[in-house]
Amino acid sequence: MKRTLGIAFTVILCLSMLSAFAPKVTAQHSSADDWPMFHADPAHNGAETGNSALTPTLLWNYTTGNMVASSPAVVNGVVYIGSGDDNVYALNATNGAKLWNYTTGAPVWSSPDVVNGVVYIGSGDDNVYALNAATGSEIWNYTTGGPVVSSPAVVSGVVYIGSEDDKVYALNATNGVKLWNYTTGSDVDSSPAVVNSIVYIGSDDGNVYALNATNGVKLWNRPTGAYVWSSPAVANGIVYVGSDNDNVYALNATNGNQLWYYPTGGDVGSSPTVVGGVVYIGSDDNNVYALNAANGAKIWNYTTRLYVGSSPAVVNGVVYVGSYDDNVYALNAANGAKIWNYTTRLYVGSSPAVVNGVVYVGSYDDNVYALNAANGAKIWNFTTGDHVASSPAVVGGVVYIGSFDDKVYALASPMPPNPLFIIIVLVAAVVIVDTVVFLMFRKKLKTKPKSSPPNQSDYCDFTRLKVYVVSSVFDPLLWSISLGINEHITLFLNSFCSR
Repeated sequence: MKRTLGIAFTVILCLSMLSAFAPKVTAQHSSADDWPMFHADPAHNGAETGNSALTPTLLWNYTTGNMVASSPAVVNGVVYIGSGDDNVYALNATNGAKLWNYTTGAPVWSSPDVVNGVVYIGSGDDNVYALNAATGSEIWNYTTGGPVVSSPAVVSGVVYIGSEDDKVYALNATNGVKLWNYTTGSDVDSSPAVVNSIVYIGSDDGNVYALNATNGVKLWNRPTGAYVWSSPAVANGIVYVGSDNDNVYALNATNGNQLWYYPTGGDVGSSPTVVGGVVYIGSDDNNVYALNAANGAKIWNYTTRLYVGSSPAVVNGVVYVGSYDDNVYALNAANGAKIWNYTTRLYVGSSPAVVNGVVYVGSYDDNVYALNAANGAKIWNFTTGDHVASSPAVVGGVVYIGSFDDKVYALASPMPPNPLFIIIVLVAAVVIVDTVVFLMFRKKLKTKPKSSPPNQSDYCDFTRLKVYVVSSVFDPLLWSISLGINEHITLFLNSFCSR
């Protein structure tokens, strides 16, 4: 009997070990699914195809030494992000292990651009850095005359970036040699757009500039009368940008002539999104605007209860945007009708990302939210330890985002179990369990007098053992989904065996 019980224990142990190989929470990555810069691509629309994260499973978090407001880039299975602790980090996207960190001399609020195996990023220590994406070793750094908050644009082997020393820089992406710089009249915190060999950028001196990308010669500038923190969008030969003089501008990309402007009632620091001949932008007058890209005519506006600094994402005819009135909004892109809003517990300055029918966004209520893009229903929220101003990157079904609690988070969904794996293991389990029960039953029969046939008690004892063994396998294999099998059989046995 001891030998038989030993066999039973061994079988249970083996089946439990088999269940350990069932699919777990994992991250999947492919180069086509990368998120190499803020809002995914140079259009900064925040929309990507790919897998979405449907449950708030914490895959990992990594603790830096200060708040994380930089937005992550994710390339080839690595998360790149800056922190207020003066460091740039590279973290394994699957498990959060630190691959490397590079220490600058001041907080890093700039968001990285990762191109051809190099991480380009600015720092508050006045430098622009190029770091080897694999090792973190410094390839080069270039020292400007002021903090670098602007995020870089890397085009055709050149890094374009602004600095608070009032200058726009073009640096050789390979060695960091300055190709040219152009001096404006104040800080340059706006991030550049580079289209058709022209660099478009705003300055705190109130101007929008167009600079020859090759030599830095000013092609034109257009005064607005107030800070230009908004980063320009360029579409169909027109530059669209907001200004703190309350206006949205459309400028001829070739000569800077003003084609139109639209006056809002507040500062426009939100960066525009241009889709289908319409400019979508937020304003500190509490409104989201949709303007005809050709003539500036207002198509619609939607009034929130507080200012809108978030940059909108436009996907499948819907505008998704956050507001400092604590809400995330989904608005009909054609007429501005509210499709839904979701109320968080504090203001939403994070710019949303939309992937596979799910809206991901951070809030100053310390949460990261996943909302159904169609109806706004909360799919999940995950609570960090402080405000979330970083904008998310979503790659391979995993949401990567920073928080003011000093951490970088990876939030994932469990991969669905492999059906073939389940079938194989369950068949093996049934065969093994039946064999064990048969051997134990036969062993007991041999110890009974030949005149004593199997009785109801024998049947109950061994069936209970069988149910126990099978249920020990079912739970981990089926991700603790209650099928009611064990409960129903147990109820039957309790009734039958008590007779």
